[in-house]
Amino acid sequence: MMKIDAGIMINNPLEAGPAFKLVEDAGYDGAYTFEGAHDPFLPLVSAASETNKIELITSIAVAFARNPMTLANIGYDLNLVSEGRFILGLGSQIKPHITKRFSMPWSQPAARMKDMVQAIKAIWDCWQNGTRLNYRGEFYTHTLMTPFFNPGPNSHGLPKIYVAAVGPLMTKAVAESADGLLGHPFSSPTYYDQVTLPIIKKGLETAGKTRDQFDLSISVMTGIGATEESHKKAVQACREQVAFYASTPNYVAVLETHGYGDLSKELNQLSKKGKWQEMGEAIDDEVLKTFAVVEETPEALAQEIKTRYGSIGQRIAPVLYTGELDLAADVLKALKAE
Repeated sequence: MMKIDAGIMINNPLEAGPAFKLVEDAGYDGAYTFEGAHDPFLPLVSAASETNKIELITSIAVAFARNPMTLANIGYDLNLVSEGRFILGLGSQIKPHITKRFSMPWSQPAARMKDMVQAIKAIWDCWQNGTRLNYRGEFYTHTLMTPFFNPGPNSHGLPKIYVAAVGPLMTKAVAESADGLLGHPFSSPTYYDQVTLPIIKKGLETAGKTRDQFDLSISVMTGIGATEESHKKAVQACREQVAFYASTPNYVAVLETHGYGDLSKELNQLSKKGKWQEMGEAIDDEVLKTFAVVEETPEALAQEIKTRYGSIGQRIAPVLYTGELDLAADVLKALKAE
């Protein structure tokens, strides 16, 4: 059965404990933080202390803002305090943020990400199994580990590493090195079938892994509300989100898979002129329902999500836009139903 995850939005890390507990009590299998205005890791300490079942995920933490040793330390400690419930979710971000916001190097993101994941795992192998640390990669080198800085074996094992990917190069790098792929909300069954899954298959074969050793976490934009008014707002928010993603050159390949390549150019020009309302209006119902699931009831929404992604995803994260807690509970119940 698919695991169902929820995103947690917080303004203070201390809010994470009660928020994650609420999500756990509702029946979710996992919950994730993301790197926006706040650090994605710190809230999970509070979350770990107030929960005991739910998996704690970063989706995503910006990988290239850090180095493998710091991420290895953070991942080890969060898996320790959560008693084996942490998943280290990483993403590359884009060049301007890495170089101008974080003042860190940027080059060959797919190759760099693969190197980073392999370096983290080499460090963990040193700590967990006593292997001599001698990692020499294209971008990262780690050859020193003295007893004072070695925490030793983690009694709860080591966390999985998931990495966000959309394009072919990053997808292949993730399949070869990581334990799972974090799917972008701006995707579709067609894109998964024609692009993502075949590349994952090749990457796993290259690494000598099987499909059951690799998780696919799918994030799904949804247009649904508990009332007529909130439903309209949810659909509009979903339409605007699709427009935003579609205006970004990074995702043009997703649009081209469906023959919508020209729409990307149109939306990109509108975004440069700040015409946000016109961008949303450019997304007709056909385009909207290609990339989002829009339904009137939780049961219909859940069934459509299962139809689209149930056979390929190990985890599903439905994105709800209204903040209606009762609606979220009903959607979760419908997704969990056999």
